[in-house]
Amino acid sequence: LPPAPTDLSQAAEDRTRTRLDRLIRERDAIGPVNLRAEIEAAAIAHSIEAIQRDRDELGTAIAKLRGSIGHLNREGRERLSAVFQQVDRQFQALFARMFGGGRAHLALVGSDDPLAAGLEIYAQPPGKKLSALSLLSGGEQALTALSLVFAVFRCNPAPVCVLDEVDAPLDDANVDRFCALLADMVNETGTRFLVVTHHQLTMARMDRLYGVTMQERGVSRLLSVDLGAAVAMVDAVAAE
Repeated sequence: LPPAPTDLSQAAEDRTRTRLDRLIRERDAIGPVNLRAEIEAAAIAHSIEAIQRDRDELGTAIAKLRGSIGHLNREGRERLSAVFQQVDRQFQALFARMFGGGRAHLALVGSDDPLAAGLEIYAQPPGKKLSALSLLSGGEQALTALSLVFAVFRCNPAPVCVLDEVDAPLDDANVDRFCALLADMVNETGTRFLVVTHHQLTMARMDRLYGVTMQERGVSRLLSVDLGAAVAMVDAVAAE
């Protein structure tokens, strides 16, 4: 044991020095004192309050958006289902007309949600089995696709429709059916159809023809024939 101090004042001084040394070490460990700490702490607290308010507002906005999205999705499913059924009915009727019989229908596949489902076309031309569109011949695919396009136009007509050589894979009988249906669609919907074709039967059923010819190499010439006016002129001459 160390020798006892000679008096109480020496022991008190030693304790004081020991405490002083400890406090100095603790102060050095703390580092420099930031005299603006209180002000900065208040500013940080204010920022935290602002961020919390923004967070609460964003949470409210997100909840409203989710509710709106849910409402729009429900309305979208209802509208899509209604339009799908309407187009399917028109498609079935037009398919039977284009093929002179048979049956076909549309189906939503791949998901129970109409908004996420895909569309499959099932068709059964006269004398054949019901199959997907991809298993039909080229001509049958063309007639089926035309039936679907015209079904959509019957439900929601557009001012203009461009058909690019859709009659190329069709025989004469089917071209005649196509042209007859095209004339009915013009009368029913008021849509102007621009038909790109090389088929004589199709050209003969059009109101106006536009052709491009190249009599000289590198020089194209546009020709226009008003078949409606020509027919009217022939009828007028015949009436005389």
